[in-house]
Amino acid sequence: MNIATATATAIATETETANPAASRGAAWLAALSGNAARVAGYPASVQVADAALGGQPARFVALVPDPASAWPRARHGEAGVIEGWSLARAVHEVVQADRDTAIKRPVVAIVDTPSQAYGRREEAFGIHQSLAGAAGAYAQARLRGHPVIALLVGPAMSGAFLAHGYQANRLLALDDAGVEVHAMGKQAAARITMRSVEDLETFAASVPPMAYDIGSYATLGLLWRRIRVGHAAAPDAADLDIVQGALLAALADILADPQRDLRSRLGGPNRQASGRVREVLARQWDD
Repeated sequence: MNIATATATAIATETETANPAASRGAAWLAALSGNAARVAGYPASVQVADAALGGQPARFVALVPDPASAWPRARHGEAGVIEGWSLARAVHEVVQADRDTAIKRPVVAIVDTPSQAYGRREEAFGIHQSLAGAAGAYAQARLRGHPVIALLVGPAMSGAFLAHGYQANRLLALDDAGVEVHAMGKQAAARITMRSVEDLETFAASVPPMAYDIGSYATLGLLWRRIRVGHAAAPDAADLDIVQGALLAALADILADPQRDLRSRLGGPNRQASGRVREVLARQWDD
């Protein structure tokens, strides 16, 4: 059985009526889409809704937990083999549908994922290809003129964030303790660095790239905006108005940007060296 057949078989056996466990991603997808019907044909762990953003059509995509998943390592909102290909499909559908239109639909990635799925089955069935396909789909949408916005409402960890959201034109995040960004979880990072979790947290307090909190991440210049809401896990009407306003502001900023690339991420106070390196390399290349 090849990867494509295995993927199709697994998706077909997922129950589309499954009730994913409550998650921030699911809550914000429901709120932002006005509880729009989910696009059919996706696994329970990938929820896709087509709804309006500022009066214009947009596609909202979220990863959510699926306790009944046939892939045990991907039952808590992780990005696994099925999730990667499904995310790619959700984005490619929009790119294909809008290929001959002047106005390209925005894609909003709602990010709430603890990591990619770790396991022998995932490795055997090519999770590296699956998640690369998802990242590539978001990048292609951005390069084809689709405004892509990522909204971090929970953990944005490891390869899952790279596959789902990191390629966005603009990254937005709730300013909340439940929103964390890092290359790996604290337990794994502690093992790799041969520290205790407590030592790691102490170390991270003085080294922002090693920290998990969204405030430290913001100093790297990667976030376009942090959004303060009252109820990050279960948004109310006031929270929804605030976040919708931020999404519309991000959309306007993308549309006004003639470059439409990711160079705006180099302006953070803890990423000045990256900008200088690029400037020097550009001068040397021109010479």
